[in-house]
Amino acid sequence: MTPALPTLPVTEALPRLLRALSAASSAVLVAPPGAGKTTLVPLALLSEGWRGDGRILLLEPRRLAARAAARRMAALLGEEPGATVGYAMRMESRTSAATRILVVTEGVLARMILDEPELPGIAAILFDEFHERSLDGDFGLALALDVQGALRPELRLLVMSATLDGARVARLLGDAPVIESEGRSFPVELRHAGRAAETRIEEAVAAACRQVLAEEDGSVLAFLPGQGEIERTAGLLTGRLPGDVDIAPLYGGLDGRAQDAAIRPAPAGRRKLVLATSIAETSITIDGVRVVIDSGLARLPRYEPATGLTRLETVRASRASADQRAGRAGRTAPGVAIRLWRAEQTAALPAFTPPEIAEADLSGLVLDCAAFGVFDPTTLSFLDPPPVPALNEARTLLRSLHALDDEGRLTDAGRAMRRLSLPVRLAHMVAEAGDKRRAAELAILVTERGLGGTSVDLDRRLARFRGERGQRAEGARTLAQRLARQAGGGKTGADGASDDASTGALLALAYPDRVAKARGEHGRFVLANGRGAMLDAADPLAGEAFLVVADLQGKAQNARIAQAAAITEEEVRSLLTERLETERQTVFDADKGAVRVRETVRLGAILLSERQLPAPKGADADRAVIEAIRAHGLSLLDWGKGAQSLRRRLAWLHKGLGAPWPDVSDEALLARLDDWLLPFLSGEPSLARIGPGALHDGLMALVPHELQRKVDALAPTHYAAPSGSTVPIRYEEDQPVLSIRVQELFGLDRHPGIAGGTVPLTLELLSPAHRPIQTTRDLPGFWRGSWADVRADMRGRYPKHHWPENPREARATSRAKPRG
Repeated sequence: MTPALPTLPVTEALPRLLRALSAASSAVLVAPPGAGKTTLVPLALLSEGWRGDGRILLLEPRRLAARAAARRMAALLGEEPGATVGYAMRMESRTSAATRILVVTEGVLARMILDEPELPGIAAILFDEFHERSLDGDFGLALALDVQGALRPELRLLVMSATLDGARVARLLGDAPVIESEGRSFPVELRHAGRAAETRIEEAVAAACRQVLAEEDGSVLAFLPGQGEIERTAGLLTGRLPGDVDIAPLYGGLDGRAQDAAIRPAPAGRRKLVLATSIAETSITIDGVRVVIDSGLARLPRYEPATGLTRLETVRASRASADQRAGRAGRTAPGVAIRLWRAEQTAALPAFTPPEIAEADLSGLVLDCAAFGVFDPTTLSFLDPPPVPALNEARTLLRSLHALDDEGRLTDAGRAMRRLSLPVRLAHMVAEAGDKRRAAELAILVTERGLGGTSVDLDRRLARFRGERGQRAEGARTLAQRLARQAGGGKTGADGASDDASTGALLALAYPDRVAKARGEHGRFVLANGRGAMLDAADPLAGEAFLVVADLQGKAQNARIAQAAAITEEEVRSLLTERLETERQTVFDADKGAVRVRETVRLGAILLSERQLPAPKGADADRAVIEAIRAHGLSLLDWGKGAQSLRRRLAWLHKGLGAPWPDVSDEALLARLDDWLLPFLSGEPSLARIGPGALHDGLMALVPHELQRKVDALAPTHYAAPSGSTVPIRYEEDQPVLSIRVQELFGLDRHPGIAGGTVPLTLELLSPAHRPIQTTRDLPGFWRGSWADVRADMRGRYPKHHWPENPREARATSRAKPRG
């Protein structure tokens, strides 16, 4: 029987929605903020015939919204939560055999489907505030569609939101009908107040709060990006507000009682100023609030595959979020929404908050899909498919944790991890730990903000957490006990930590890539993944040599360590033996002209140790010399004139005649060091022991045997001049060059050449003082042409020398006058 429900804006759409779900198994409901869909729709479905005795699951993106929705529906039925309407979430549950509407957080649905794919006893699943596009919400809908299509065609699926592309979601649901509710509780007046760029957001929000509380009636809800901004804003306002105003913070790190207190109506005669994160955007009603102040900022997680870190980034809120926030002002009375930006800036805001699946660590999704028998998550019906690079990163991580085999199938270790309802790294830590209770408590501290205080040192927080009182702390300890039982006994795995392992050693099982080593300045560290991080110099952990970092805040250049624990180098070496990289490096000692070998041990980017090894001998020395030359270049070698000459001649032969003459460029020789140099080394580490003869012989070894005797014939080192002199030929240029005094060529009527006379030499003709007078590649033409001018000039400069009128018929000489 349908209970008597209050009339709210969504009421007019309920008949259409009920008809749609009677005729089809899926539907989409789009209703504005404050329409009442969260509470009225589940209650309206209770008396539908297709439900039978099955439960209605209502999925909420946050615990606060789940508790609030369950309590509000129970109150409408005149009951307490746990009867007809119950809720279930991490660390808290109110349900019974009589429960017919079960409100759960989004992550619960995936686990229900993976544990019992047919979802026995479930008649309908309602996805509330789907526009938030959490990873759990998207994954839950994809799994539910798979169950509906393969196992439960009668299962009802309803996607609800205030700001949503309803047509796009409807297509995903097989062209499901879209029901829109145009009603609204009360009008909301939009006001814009620009914020100067130099004004901090806390100061702008505090000023707006003081002004509006002085001018408007009722309570105020102010949206800020995070806990830090909330606390600083509260500090600016304390003692500076009207006497009837109470400040109530509201963020995820608060325990359930504090959150519930923030959304309760203000006592008679008093008003509330609720300072909240986006946790208050949807699904909750704060009675008495008629003014919203919107900072226009939100804090979203951004996953960095390169470092394995998820950091929170402050960004501009989307237009959809701004609409949701403004709608909070019109839930119970006409309201005012004050936006701390100029009206024209609204058009520049992104339309929707990016789906988390596009930015998130997908290792948990891949693990769950493997448990579901889906090796490729892109085959499921996602509104936005998971990015392939992020899926590949997730598979790599899961294989390194031994959760998946090479084919992507779930291993025994993976099954153990999936049972723990923890992020995969922390699940691995608990599964591998000896003291599983301690590891489970540590995992909860990492994932639940505020438990055990706010110290960076997780060891201190763990000690404090064990003595904390209160519902949240008790619930957390109960959860830790359950996780420890699910993880089994005290046996460790291959990478396991002993029963008495330190907090840092346990964390290293989850975050081996975030082991950090101090570097220089107090409080500065470098992580194994290569990222830098810092601590306040006054923090007790700032003086530790090694840490394991569980959480970082801020960007790479100034990332601050938010959660960490100390670890010793001995623990690092013992626990992470498989990840240590031992490398022998050959280095060149320029002062001694010799190679040295050092051994380094690294954990990723962290240098754990290095030591000098004894000087190598024999084959080891030869190999070390080769590696030093490969690293530092051929300039380390003493080529000498003979080897250098041979190299230049070979280079000319290769360029001029091509193969099979060898390439002797730096690049080619470095690439073939093993072929031409290694066989001629002496087994000594000193480069001084490599003489020019070894280099000459090595170069000749590159020349095919049948060509070796042709080197001197085709590319001679010297030219035999008509004067009887032997003059060196230079091979530095593209064309070989002969620099020779002009008198030594008298009597020669053909141009000098090499390679059997086929390649003419470039002649640099010199004066008796060896100064250039002419360059030519046509000696006979020079004799017949410009020689007359040159002769006249030379006779004037060098009168003692013989300057014949016809040099072709004169005798060559290297003297001042020719022999008679």
